Amino acid sequence: MGLKKKISALLICGAIILGNVSTAYADGANVVTLGTNLSAEQKQIVLDYFGVKENEVVILEVNNQEERKYLQGVATEAQLGTRTYSCAYVQPTSKGNGLNVKTVNLTYVTSSMIASTLTTCGITDANVIAMTPLSGGVSGTGALTGIMKAFEDATGEPLDETKKEIASEELVITGDLGEDIGQDKATGVINDIKTEIIKNNTQDTIQIADTINNVTNNYNVTLTPEQQQQLESLMTKVAEQDYDYKEMKDALNSVKDVVNEKLEEIGEKVPSNLIGSIKEWFTGIGDWFSGLFNNTEKDLGILETTNDDLLGDNVVIDATDKDAIKLPTAEETQGFFEKIWSWFTGLFNNNSDNNGPENNENSIEQVDSPVIEGSENTDSTIPVDDNSNTENTTNSIENSINSTEDTSSTEENIDSSQDQNNPIDSENINN
Repeated sequence: MGLKKKISALLICGAIILGNVSTAYADGANVVTLGTNLSAEQKQIVLDYFGVKENEVVILEVNNQEERKYLQGVATEAQLGTRTYSCAYVQPTSKGNGLNVKTVNLTYVTSSMIASTLTTCGITDANVIAMTPLSGGVSGTGALTGIMKAFEDATGEPLDETKKEIASEELVITGDLGEDIGQDKATGVINDIKTEIIKNNTQDTIQIADTINNVTNNYNVTLTPEQQQQLESLMTKVAEQDYDYKEMKDALNSVKDVVNEKLEEIGEKVPSNLIGSIKEWFTGIGDWFSGLFNNTEKDLGILETTNDDLLGDNVVIDATDKDAIKLPTAEETQGFFEKIWSWFTGLFNNNSDNNGPENNENSIEQVDSPVIEGSENTDSTIPVDDNSNTENTTNSIENSINSTEDTSSTEENIDSSQDQNNPIDSENINN
């Protein structure tokens, strides 16, 4: 057989293999879990947010009794509650795609926190959305229960019950620690400790305690005696399991990368030792070469198909991948600044006609405010507010007027106009 025919045969075989893999992946069931205490209208909103119809996915319900199965004795009664409002959408993915998680309106858990606990239950490749349609948000302690239930139904394979219990305990311990030191830092601490325990196959209790101390020192975190005991107990349980570090490495490192990136954004870079840095550098080079040959891109799947506008301007979104968070489009952003500029230049034109800033009231009210969504807490949801922008813009105008001509009476008119036409309601801004 000639070289040309051999290459053609290989290409055909490759296409057949890839076709079979793609078909198997496409045939995998996507599963939605709904909090049983949501109203029928709220459940429909969830489906609309996910962008699915009832006949397109498997729909299961999760109740408070199922949450208590894994959280009883770990979470407080206040955290457990009596009702379930958390929902989940799970899409199993091909090996190597990793854990891609998006959370919506969850206040106690973050996307990275859930991703880390999923590795504990034995899940390393899946696209996951955990959310609630309630505008005030919910803690999300029950979200993991729904995710595990959905994943088992989607794959047809049960997860290890002990690992599910450990993962649920990890979620609560991480969430509680996060209330003291911050959610991302708490996730990084727990994930790094767990990684070291599994990687080094640590079994000795003294070595476990030393690992905890080393990691917390690296994060500049001081644990209380109770927190130290909780982590030692949790990591002892982790050490007793048959985890395969090679299977989990990519998922664990992915969580670490996301957490480090978020911490760096708020000025809390986590130091790494010289040996670790060198190893990471060589690993990165190896991954780069591997990527050249594999040429694979992460498939965020369901995370990119949500209707983020459906839940309103106050929705709080967090994701392990920024591409899963909807930001204002370039056209929306350009339009917003064009309106600001038009109003700004129009103000001076009107002043030259001695009409004063009062005539620009309608221009101010026409400015649309984009919302930059996505972060680990509500502090990072940044509404560009009409009233607050009016105040800032007016102050800038006052400074410009003062620098060009001495018109104190004009300043008084501007202040009076602001009070009459644009009262700043601090309560509305906070909401």
